[in-house]
Amino acid sequence: MVRINGTPTDASGRTIREYLSRTAYDPARIAIEKNGEIVPKSQYDTAVLEDGDSIEIVSFVGGG
Repeated sequence: MVRINGTPTDASGRTIREYLSRTAYDPARIAIEKNGEIVPKSQYDTAVLEDGDSIEIVSFVGGG
């Protein structure tokens, strides 16, 4: 299990891009932290989620 934004999720073995393709997140408007380190967007296709990983996904919202 991978903990994503505090929720246990069965996403082990998927890349970040594969996980995002199953969600409503817009990859252009988010930042992802894996185990305390920011994952560059260029690594979304190669960064694999593994059991025990802690992922935080932050969405950017515009406004004023």
